[in-house]
This record gives sequence, structure tokens and C-alpha cells, in this order.
Amino acid sequence: MKCLRTVLLLLTFCLWNFSNGQTATITGVVMDNNNEPLGNVNVSSTYQGTFTDKNGFYALEIVSEQKTTITFSHIGHKDIILENLILSSNETFEFHPILKEGVTQVDGVTVTASGEKRITGITTVPPEIIRRIPGANAGVENVLKLLPGVTSNNELSTQYSVRGGNYDENLVYVNGIEVYRPFLIRSGQQEGLSFINSDMVQKLEFSPGGFQAKYGDKLSSVLDITYKKPKEFALQANASLLGMSTALETISKNRNLSSITGIRYRNNSLLVNSQQTKSNFNPTFADVQSFLNYRVSNKVHIGVLGAYSLNDYQNEPLTRQTNFGTLDNPRALLVYYQGRENNRFQTAQGGVISSYQANDHLKLDLTTSLFHTTEEEYSDVFASYELGEVDTDLGSDNTGAIIASRGIGAQFNRARNELDALILNISHRGSYAKNSSLLEWGVSYSHEDIRDQLRESEFLDSLGFSVRPPNREFQNNQPISPFDGDIVPYDGVRSQNFVQTNRFSVFGQLSNRLEWLGQYLYYNVGLRAQQWTIIGKNMERSSHIIVSPRAQLSIKPNWDLDMLFTLSGGLYQQPPMYRELRDREGTVHTDVKAQKSVHTVLGNEYSFILWNSPFTLHSEVYYKKLNNINPYTLEDVRIRYAATNNAKGYAYGGEVRMNGAFVPGTESWVSVGYLKTEENINDRGYISRPTDQRLKFGVLFQDYVPNIPNLKMYLNLVYNTGVPGGSPSYADPYNFQNRLRDYRRADLGISHIFVDAKTTYPDNHWLHGFKELNIGFEIFNLFNNQNSITNTWVRDVDGKQEYAVPNFMTSRVLNLKIGTRF
Repeated sequence: MKCLRTVLLLLTFCLWNFSNGQTATITGVVMDNNNEPLGNVNVSSTYQGTFTDKNGFYALEIVSEQKTTITFSHIGHKDIILENLILSSNETFEFHPILKEGVTQVDGVTVTASGEKRITGITTVPPEIIRRIPGANAGVENVLKLLPGVTSNNELSTQYSVRGGNYDENLVYVNGIEVYRPFLIRSGQQEGLSFINSDMVQKLEFSPGGFQAKYGDKLSSVLDITYKKPKEFALQANASLLGMSTALETISKNRNLSSITGIRYRNNSLLVNSQQTKSNFNPTFADVQSFLNYRVSNKVHIGVLGAYSLNDYQNEPLTRQTNFGTLDNPRALLVYYQGRENNRFQTAQGGVISSYQANDHLKLDLTTSLFHTTEEEYSDVFASYELGEVDTDLGSDNTGAIIASRGIGAQFNRARNELDALILNISHRGSYAKNSSLLEWGVSYSHEDIRDQLRESEFLDSLGFSVRPPNREFQNNQPISPFDGDIVPYDGVRSQNFVQTNRFSVFGQLSNRLEWLGQYLYYNVGLRAQQWTIIGKNMERSSHIIVSPRAQLSIKPNWDLDMLFTLSGGLYQQPPMYRELRDREGTVHTDVKAQKSVHTVLGNEYSFILWNSPFTLHSEVYYKKLNNINPYTLEDVRIRYAATNNAKGYAYGGEVRMNGAFVPGTESWVSVGYLKTEENINDRGYISRPTDQRLKFGVLFQDYVPNIPNLKMYLNLVYNTGVPGGSPSYADPYNFQNRLRDYRRADLGISHIFVDAKTTYPDNHWLHGFKELNIGFEIFNLFNNQNSITNTWVRDVDGKQEYAVPNFMTSRVLNLKIGTRF
């Protein structure tokens, strides 16, 4: 109760606290008619100004949360006036004007606390929020989970589902290069780090559906990340009880060469040791990433992205006791373990991005990238379990212990899985802009080479006899009559696959802005096509072609109210990757077709001033018609497909998010979403899909103490209704439609800012050398809710009944942290 009262007091003063004086930054490079950098350009706002250097670079600090007019002026050139600019606190906004002769130039742009107007259906999130908001797995995905269409009930994982899709249906780009996750990871504990290094992020754009043709062939969402191009030398370092990270930013004297390099290390022992399974846990999650940008000339730029990561997951489980059931019929599962898991995931990815700005209108890009992963999953774990009734007598010495066994048995899991994957991408993109029209096109080639060996088995022993699979050849009436056949695993896979896929894809799209009957219109029409061929050792060659048309329309009425209406949709098709070709027995089916989804998304964005601060209300309703569904099961984060297109389905819902400066100088939001998604397998009727997350509620809140503005608080709250809990092996999913309990979580962070852009110290002070310094703490799962990710299915020997024993996630955890920047 003390913790609850503390949080309520914090929220109380947060809601009435108001303060001013926060800032944002506008930066960029000014060019002339010949696309040459222009020096000594006067860049001025209402209160202050600056000049560009000889390379045309400028950086101007302005007051946040207020309308500002920026003027760019230079002798012999006409002024550019950037009107109605509203930036959120600590936001960095890039604007690259071209000063021309003989033409008056006036640009009107409104940028609210959520970023640019979403005429293209893209949500932007300021990078500072990504770095500050607390979470057991802090970073980009931690913030995405607070958006209304994004759900996750696993704080140890960076995986997320969007509007009823699964984890494999999300596109992720970093500086235009598509990034991939390891294939064999089956538990959130094994993930360690997201590919995206939040210390290096400059811009985040996210679309939960109805996105443009240029973004690729996935069913659910696109996350587009841009890494920083440093403006000055800087060194940043962060440390906590969960790990540490550092980022180095460099730039040459002539500003032609810049680089940012990040190194991270993470250890999840603090979180995993709070779970009910007691173990000797020794993980090592580490990675290094670097992005270099070189300006060969004013027209040619080259970017190089490199990344290497190592996840070494070692776990020796010891014991586990999980109490479940009801007050009238309490149950408990007690497990003693022997053995260990040793999983190793080693990935490397690199890419080169070449850009050529031919003239004011034409831009050409060429990107090449290579992804390589070697994955090993070795485990030998023997578990002896006891399932029974629990002693509920509070006066007993054995309160909470098992007093009447309903089942005693053993389980042996063994895995020797190895995977080696190589993915090569070569793509060209181009754009031609003239007046208000923009034509974009692209062509790409991708080669995937997968070498996979699966050897895993699960043996069950109950009351002295081995439980065989419920197949016809193993039918018997054990233990009444003995069965003298071979001992075989209850569930086992043994296969070896060598698969290669060649993909060719093209896209073209046209965008335009125009005025019609006093209304402002934006439209985008596009078309994607892909042809892929699958070949493999001892497999039949298979070739497929898909075509996907898409469109967007945005209307801004000439009203006093600042409103924007959007309508988007089209056909989205997802050609299968390797994991979608492989069934539960490890057999690859080359004839698997692309899954199809027809999106229809209707949205509204309303910007307004409340409490003298800018706010935006986003609302969307959507419907997705699904065909050629490849059914799957979900256990923790492991997806296993049926490798057949034998289902159809749908997903529909609505979302509302209100964001803005609830406390001036900060950005917060409240979001609510509703979703329903079902599938019909072999025309047997509709049942809930594994990601059928009905109700979602998320809050992100920032505040500071009125008289101590450098003492800041960050709070995120998530409530999700329960998703389907899955079914036992060999069971019919139509008979198991129970749901997990609702997911409720609150993470609180409090930091004291000793040094930042506003707080500096004289030369003789020990803090003078710091650009930033903050120290704080975080409380994960503030109210200590018991959330579950999946079920362990245990059978009652007497009644042969299967019990769904929940696998609970982390409990309340305290984390200390420190962040610096030099």
C-alpha cells in the first residue's frame, strides 16, 4: 500500500504542475541553385539567430511547444520563411532549404508534439522518449508497445504483434536496410538485445497498416529507423544493473566524414531471477554497431552500416513451484530439474548506401547488404514433476505445499539444433520531384541460403511407463497391459534442410499535393510486384508471382478546426520466408503461397491547443480481410507454422491516442485500442487467432517536480486483455480456446538531471567536463502483477486430464542507472 500511495502522490502533483523554458533544435544544410552548400546564411527565429558555416551547416535552438517562424536569408537570394513550426521538448527537426534567385519562397509547416502531420499514415516518436522511458527491455520496441495497435505480453522480449499479426509480419529498416532477427529463438529470455541501438537513433517512423508500396511485402507493419549523422564530437555512456552501453560520435573538420559507433552489453539475471523457476543463469548479450557517412561531393553521399551481435544463453534450471487454480480448488506444480541449456546466436550484418543527387529533382540510391547468422540450440533438461492439491490451512507448517498428488512424472527435453543463414540484398531506388508531385520507384534482388538441422525430442514418463504419441501405431491401454514397442519421444523432430530462395521485386508510386475547392488533398498510388523461386536439396522447385496495388488519400478541410482525414489500403501479400515453409515435423513445403491481407484504414487527426499547449488526437478504424493464411502456434516467442495455406480470416478494430504536453515541456500520451481477429481452418468455423488481443490501454507520462525541475519522472502503464493460451501437443486447437489472464504492468523511472544543455558549470567545477549527467532508479512491474506468457500442459494420470499451468513473467524489480555525455 505504501508503494501505491507514493505513486498516487507522484501522479497528483504531476497533473497540476506547469513550467516553461524547454527547447528544441532545428538543424540542416542550406544549398544554393547549383546544390552547393551556402555559407553565411542568416537563420533567425523570433528570439535568436545564427549563421551557416562554410559547409552550409546550421543548428538553431528554439522554444518548444510554441509556434515559431524561421527565416533563411542571404544576399542575392530570396528568403525562405518556415512558418507555424511547433516542436516538442528536446526534439531535433531536420530542414534542408535550397535558396533560389528570383522566386519568393514561403513554406508553411506544422510540426506538433507527435512529429510531422501524418498525411502518409506514419507515426513519429521523438528519440529522447525512446532513451528515457523505463522498461525491462528499454528501447524502441518498449515505446512501440505503448501505441494502441501494438501489443506484447512479454517484457523480456522485443517482439511485438500489430493489429492481429504475428512477429514475422513486421518490416524493420535501419537507414533503408532491412534487418532480421535470429530464427531459432524460442524464449524471450534468449533475446537479450534488440537490433536497434536506441543511443544511435535520430528518427523513428512507424506505420501499423495501410503503408505505401515502397515499404515492402509484409502483412502488418513497418518500422523505419534512421541513425544519427553527428554534428560534433561526443561520447555517451550509460550503465545500470542490467548492463551498459556507450556511443561515440565523430565528425571531421570539413564535416565530410562522420561516424557513430555503439557498443552494448546486457545481463538479464536481475530479471530472470525474479521468476518462479530458480536457476543458475549466465547469459552474455553483446553487440557493436557503427554507421559512417561520407560526403564525396555535394551530390554524392555514401553510408556504411555494420553490426555484430552475440547472444550466449546458458541456463541451468533448478526448481520451480507454480500455484494456480481457484480458491475452491487450488493446485500446484512442483518441478525439480537436472541438466542445462546452452544456446548461442551469432549474427553479423553490413550494408552500403550510395546516394546521388543528380539535380534539384532527381535522386538515385543504390543499396547492398549482407546478413549472416549462425545459431546453435543445445539442451538436455530432465524434469521430475508433481502435480497436486495445495495445503490452504494458514495455521499449518506446510501452507502452500502439495498435500495430495494428482500426478507424478518426468519429462526429458533434448535439442541439437543448428542453423546457418546467409541473406544478400541489392536494391536501387529513385525519386523525381517536381512542384508538388513525387514519383518514386525501386527494384531489388534478394538471395537467401538456409542450412538447417533440427534434432529435438521430448520424452514423457508417468508412473513408470513411457507416454507415446497418440498415433494409431502406438494405440494401447497402458499401464493395464504392457506395450513392448520401441521407446519413442512423445514429441520429436529430426530433419535436415538446405533451401535457397531468389527474389526479384519492383515498385512504383506517385504522390501529389493539390488544392481542390478550397480543400488541401494529398494522394499516393503505388504498385508492388515480386517473383520468387525456391529450390532445395531433394525438393521440388517452385516459383510464384504476386502483385500488390496500394493507395492513400488525405484531405485537410478548410475549417477553423485543424483536422486531417485519411483513407488508405490495398492488397498486402507476404511471400514465405524459410520458417513459414517448415512444418512442425521439420519438413519444408516449397508450394506454400503468399499470405494475403486486404487493408482498409480510415483515420482522423485533430490538432488543438489545450492548457496553452499543443495536443493531437489520433483515431483510426481498420478492417483486414485475410486469405491464404498459414496457421501457426505460438509458444513464448517461438512460432511453428503448418506450412499450408488452408485458412482464411479477418481482423478489425479501432484505436484512439491523445498525445501532447500534459505538462509543458514534456510529451505524454494515452492510448486505447480494440481488436478482434479470427481464422477459419479447413472451413471448420472461426476461432480466435493466437494474437487475438481484444482490449489495449497504454499510458506514457513524463513530469518533473515544480521546484526541482531537474528531478524528472517517467511512467508507462500497459493493460492488455488475455490472449488465447494455446493447446497441448497433438490436441485440436478448436477444443482449447481458453485465454491467459489479463496483462497488467507499470514501470516507473525517476532521474535527477545534474547537467544538460540548460544546466552548465564554470571551468573550476568538477561537473564542467560533462555535457549531460543523470542518475536515477527504475521500478519494473511496480504493482508486482503476476503476468503469464504461455501455459505448460501437465496431465493428471488418474483422470488423464490436461492442466494448463501458467508460466509467469517477472515480478517487481529495482534497477539503478547512470547516464553521461561528454
